[in-house]
Amino acid sequence: MYTDTDFHNHIAMRRHHLQTKDVPAQTTSDIVMTGLTSTEAAQRLQQYGENVIAKKKRMRPVVAFLKKFQSPLILLLIGASVVSIFLGQGTDAVIILIMVAMSAILDFVNTRRSEKATQSLISKVAITATVIRDGREQELKINEIVPGDIVQLTAGDIIPADCVVLTAKDLFINQSALTGESFPVEKEPATSAIDAKLTDTERRDLVFMGSSVVTGYATVRVDKTGASTKFGAIAERLAATPEETDFEKGIKKFSYLIMQVTFVLVVLVFGINAFVHRGIFESFIFALAIAIGLTPELLPMIIALALSHGSMNMSKKNVIVKNLSSIQNLGSMDILCTDKTGTLTENKITLVRHVDWSGHDSDEVLYYTYLNSIFHTGVKNPLDGAIREFKHLSVTGYKKYDELPFDFQRRRESIVVEKDGQRTIVTKGAPEFVMPICKTYRSGGRDLPFDGLNREAAQHEYDALSRDGFRVLGVSYKPAQLQPGPYANTAENAMTFMGFVAFYDPPKQDVTEAISELAALGVEIKILTGDSELLTEKVCRDIGLPVRGVATGNDLLHMGDDELMHLADRTTIFARIAPAQKERIILILKKARHSVGYLGDGINDAPALRAADVGISVNNAVDVAKDTADIILLQKSLRVLRDGVIEGRKTFQNTMKYILMGLSSNFGNMFSMAGLSAILPFFPMLPSQVLLNNLMYDSSQFTISTDKVDTQDIQKPLKWDIKFIRKYMFVFGPISSIFDFATIGALYYLFHPAVHQFQAAWFMESLATQTFVIYVIRTKKIPFIQSSPSRLLLATTLGSVLLGWVLPYIFLNKYLKFEPLSWGMLAAITGLVIIYLFCVQAVKVWFYRRIEKSATLTR
Repeated sequence: MYTDTDFHNHIAMRRHHLQTKDVPAQTTSDIVMTGLTSTEAAQRLQQYGENVIAKKKRMRPVVAFLKKFQSPLILLLIGASVVSIFLGQGTDAVIILIMVAMSAILDFVNTRRSEKATQSLISKVAITATVIRDGREQELKINEIVPGDIVQLTAGDIIPADCVVLTAKDLFINQSALTGESFPVEKEPATSAIDAKLTDTERRDLVFMGSSVVTGYATVRVDKTGASTKFGAIAERLAATPEETDFEKGIKKFSYLIMQVTFVLVVLVFGINAFVHRGIFESFIFALAIAIGLTPELLPMIIALALSHGSMNMSKKNVIVKNLSSIQNLGSMDILCTDKTGTLTENKITLVRHVDWSGHDSDEVLYYTYLNSIFHTGVKNPLDGAIREFKHLSVTGYKKYDELPFDFQRRRESIVVEKDGQRTIVTKGAPEFVMPICKTYRSGGRDLPFDGLNREAAQHEYDALSRDGFRVLGVSYKPAQLQPGPYANTAENAMTFMGFVAFYDPPKQDVTEAISELAALGVEIKILTGDSELLTEKVCRDIGLPVRGVATGNDLLHMGDDELMHLADRTTIFARIAPAQKERIILILKKARHSVGYLGDGINDAPALRAADVGISVNNAVDVAKDTADIILLQKSLRVLRDGVIEGRKTFQNTMKYILMGLSSNFGNMFSMAGLSAILPFFPMLPSQVLLNNLMYDSSQFTISTDKVDTQDIQKPLKWDIKFIRKYMFVFGPISSIFDFATIGALYYLFHPAVHQFQAAWFMESLATQTFVIYVIRTKKIPFIQSSPSRLLLATTLGSVLLGWVLPYIFLNKYLKFEPLSWGMLAAITGLVIIYLFCVQAVKVWFYRRIEKSATLTR
């Protein structure tokens, strides 16, 4: 019997050495055996530096905290508060500064907590590697490896640098983290000139840092280390200043709008009051109070609370939010770009077809394939593992006699088995290397000549399986003559062709439903992968993802930005693309005013994760991907993402409720004060009363982050729409002003109140209208009947108004300069507040109908 020892002697590994441009040429083959000397390694370490990837510098806590104050809105609030202090309004300024500081602290604490959680998830690429130094094998730390080092690789090893393959046996590398390929790739030494058309990742003689050895073993020479590696080049791209996200752009535009309106009103109010001789100083203080009253100073706190609330809800669903603002971006996302492997598929190779030469299912093909795989020795190929796991078949009576191992010249392997004194050779391998050695084919239990139309039919079936995206092996057999000792490769001739076995990375079970749910939420999915277009199209067909167009990396090479923008909008699959092309596609989609999310977990995904409005990774991703992402999923599932999108939209909607409420009522009330200050012989409200009113109704909105959100309001991606916000302000603001003037008329001409009594009445009316209007603004439906606020929001708003209406009647009134109102004045104010709310509801219905009609006409 031919033993395993004989077998291993029979397949003794060849040794090769190649010269590369970045490593000094080796002059003797001894370098393979002895490697570098310690002296040479030390010199190269000095020359090339440590084999480390420069990680993103983490800001010191103080610097990270101060960066929370970069927003134009925050700076506007701080500036107004500082001026207030110098003008004697210290208490109000301090309150505003405290709220700004609290929002920054809340954001900072949540971000730091998320970063710590992320760090606990990050796994090391590799710690040590087996290197030949001074003629012997040594375990060295990764950072000590230098160009020219000889490294031994075995199954399970992480490749520590970019290397050239010198010798290899059954070497399969998983480089999906770098290229996105779902199947392991075969690697071998170069035996001829390198094809100049091949990219580095397509070359069989190169392996790359961060990839892993699936099967086999090899000797490789280090070509590039550290920042010079493929991994390092990607990491270097991450050092540049990131693009603004959709949320950041929206905040900036909104801040500019506030600054413009505030400036106009301040100049107008100051000019009017100075003109009517109220004094320059008093007029400026009043104008400043108007400006602060118009500014939604609680917005940073509201945003921070809403984002924190959303972050906690998402953490319950196995989602870690590293960057709080990414929740808003997730809600506004209308395109999700994702890799295929592991997201749409199980990332597990599975045998799915076993057919004869004509494409009909064949158990006989499966059985012979199983015979070959079950007796395969040495390190198992992933395809062999898939065959053995597919189905357990009985091989009782069979025993292995010999094995002709796979090599890169024959592209096939054979097993010689014996049963009842008869031997059989079973061969499987690449169909283009199996079919040529076959003389007959198996059909209906008979062996028939394998020529002419039959051979063409078999080739057609192979081509069809390949077009469908399957990885295909051909299977053949023949009776073997009895002989002592091992069989030679020449025994693989005049065989009988059995058929094909096809392998596939199957779709996840829940992915079809998840895609449908995301589509219902207005999120389009685009696939950006390093894998083939045929395989990716097959996956998309299987999961029901409509494919509007397919493009490859080669298609993109000579395209300008305008041409790519047009292509990207109508293309679903981008296949065989490089990391830089992924990044470019995302930036182009953002330029086309899309809010883009990217889901990836490999080294090659890092630039795209950074470029996207929201970068999403998973807990078992490579460290550079997790470090770059905004959100980390503890489960790589589109279902989890669907939940995140909904949570993001709820957060966005609750933030927008505060903005719309504040701008509509603030703008109206402050505009009223600007106008009435020119008519009345006194200030409608004192500056301190204006700021107290603003503080009380703002404080009532702290709980808005807990508010319910109507289902219809989260069905589409939500974006910052400054034109919509401006229209809303100029429609609902005047309504507030109209009722302010109505209040003035009712109070001034019907009840003839004293100055402080008038100011108390307007304070109460203004507080009630500004606070209670949230019930109308928070929903497009009928308040309380079709949509009710959360209990906490209801409690804080009612509590704030109740407190404000009590102030004129308690001891604090003398400090606030309020006088109690008569029952008649209270009744009039109550009636006006109720009428105001009904009018706002009616105008709201009209307003949204106009918006929807306008949107329909522009489509």
